[in-house]
Amino acid sequence: MPIEKREIIQVWDAVARVLKYQLELPLESVSLEESDGRYLGEDILATHDVPPFDRSPYDGFAIRAEDTAGASRDEPVKLNVIDSIGAGHVSDKEIKQNEAVRIMTGAAIPKGANAVIMLELVSEKEKNMISISRKVEEGDNISLQGEDTPEGTTILKKGTRIHSGVIAVLATFGYHTVKVFKKPVVGILATGTELLDVEEELVPGKIRNSNAYMIASQIKRMGGDPRILGKLPDDFDETYAGILQAMEKTDLVITTGGVSVGDFDHLPAIYKKMGADLLFNKIAMRPGSVTSAAVFEGKLLFGLSGNPSACFVGCELFVRPYMLGSLHAQKVHLGAVTSILQKDYPKPNPFTRFVRGRVEWNGTAAAASPVGLDKSGSVSSLSEANALIVLPGGSRGWKKGSQVMTLLLEGEGSVWPWDQALKSRS
Repeated sequence: MPIEKREIIQVWDAVARVLKYQLELPLESVSLEESDGRYLGEDILATHDVPPFDRSPYDGFAIRAEDTAGASRDEPVKLNVIDSIGAGHVSDKEIKQNEAVRIMTGAAIPKGANAVIMLELVSEKEKNMISISRKVEEGDNISLQGEDTPEGTTILKKGTRIHSGVIAVLATFGYHTVKVFKKPVVGILATGTELLDVEEELVPGKIRNSNAYMIASQIKRMGGDPRILGKLPDDFDETYAGILQAMEKTDLVITTGGVSVGDFDHLPAIYKKMGADLLFNKIAMRPGSVTSAAVFEGKLLFGLSGNPSACFVGCELFVRPYMLGSLHAQKVHLGAVTSILQKDYPKPNPFTRFVRGRVEWNGTAAAASPVGLDKSGSVSSLSEANALIVLPGGSRGWKKGSQVMTLLLEGEGSVWPWDQALKSRS
């Protein structure tokens, strides 16, 4: 059988093709406690002013600023303390000339007061009497109603990933239930007669199915609901039937293996028989050049390499933006930072390389070091990596000390300009 001629496209072109599609995910309501890690399905509005009333940001005394006119160290003014209020309480007394109310942080400003002087700036030498030796301006140390957030303000955008800080905001405004996007159901199929289940003993010529569990973990972190649907042998008909069944009961399907050009790599032919619209099946990247994607009846089918590192990289670069885009997240790509390369890569490569590595900060700059074996079949490098070191292809290699872009595997991600970041070389 002749080897299929494939069109090679650049990484940023492949990403752009994927981002033309988006799942239509329904909304569901969950409790605030259950919302952690989900994505908001609607804009969140402030249900009241913050602060909800004029309040004191410090422990001190609520006063009338005009009563301190002319106050000095030599001639301090004296004010009578008529009440004391803590947070959650409101004074029923109105401050009149030469009067003050002791006030705690967060308490409402009493009637008649127009300023607060901090506790450490007054002298209390007599009972119920304070001395002030400086002029206080009207409005000093008062947090005005609505100055942080007026009622009706959009405080959180649809697509925001919910974390502890977001939960604090939701709780502040009384959102005890939250509308979120339903998690995309992602079917995962591993192809290859050589695959064993994780619990099976190794036998000659066999390997355990690590890719499916790795991808499931990646999908969870992306906000999806992974379903490991088993493994398929190197048989065209069985693989074809298995993929069709998976497409029927999931929002998208990811396969691993079977995307190359060997005698048992059936995915390219299966795409054709399905009548799927092929987006790409050859990318100018290492590892994972044979990563593919197709559209079938409005659903995406990702064909990732069977090599673990290539499979991992393909999932992060292409599945991630599609998933997060469907959840209406703004930062759909991995976060990027410029780092200093800690090792020579003298051999030129025509394709962009994504090297598993670690980024560490030394106080002045980020340093990027490769980890483990830099081969597509390597597994150990994945456990140590917190970043992908990006080495754009070209006629020369890369030297230690070069500035390189690194993609962070942890963190909130970024709105990443692929077309600019990867087309340029440091």
